[in-house]
Amino acid sequence: MRILLTNDDGINAPGLAALADEMSGHGEVIIYAPVSEMSAVGHAITLSDPLRVVEFHKNGRLFGHAVRGTPADCVKIATWVLNRQDRKPDILISGINLGSNTGINTIYSGTVSAATEGAIFGIPAIAISLASFTSRDFSVAAQFAPVVARHLLANPLPPGVFLNVNVPAVPKEAVQGIAITRQGFTNYIEEYEVRRDPHDREYYWLTGEKMEVETNSDIDDRAIIENRISITPIQLDLTCYPALSQLRNWRITF
Repeated sequence: MRILLTNDDGINAPGLAALADEMSGHGEVIIYAPVSEMSAVGHAITLSDPLRVVEFHKNGRLFGHAVRGTPADCVKIATWVLNRQDRKPDILISGINLGSNTGINTIYSGTVSAATEGAIFGIPAIAISLASFTSRDFSVAAQFAPVVARHLLANPLPPGVFLNVNVPAVPKEAVQGIAITRQGFTNYIEEYEVRRDPHDREYYWLTGEKMEVETNSDIDDRAIIENRISITPIQLDLTCYPALSQLRNWRITF
């Protein structure tokens, strides 16, 4: 099995290292990841600058390729290179992200967008995140990655659909099962802190905290609160089909 890994926390992130260690026992691991952190860049791609790619070594060994671009760039260039070598990946896994990618966060996430790019190329894809910004124990999420990957490969999803997985930051024995969920609408109460730089110039720093999570048991954020692993199918088609008939009734003329 040929496994393409990427992330949005950067090629030196511990979550990616944990994922690579785990997946190396299940096939050939190929890594293309951003040079530095690219959190919340969404599905941005690089068009106006050259895309620079360099080999990245750890402990004297080739770890992967560092891309001076976004997570989506990483998947694009990796897929292009591997296809030219007749080495198309069997699966793409993006992560392990530090912090959950649930609710509205899913839209902003570079981790999820990398998996989205994989789905565009027809590669079975998974985005996986650890639901904590403080824990550095990626072991449970790493151990779950090959489990969900195996099921995805054995049970292919429709074209343009991939999986968004969020793992609670608890020991394995505290995980209360697996929940098949839908994306919630939990958003953040956002504020900008007004600060001043050493030259006394004003600047703004975005802060915020999550609003109250929806109570429905099939919501991604609710599953995490209940220490369940959340698996949400995400699709490329953003069309709101129930609204089509409503819009047709508008009888718009121009």
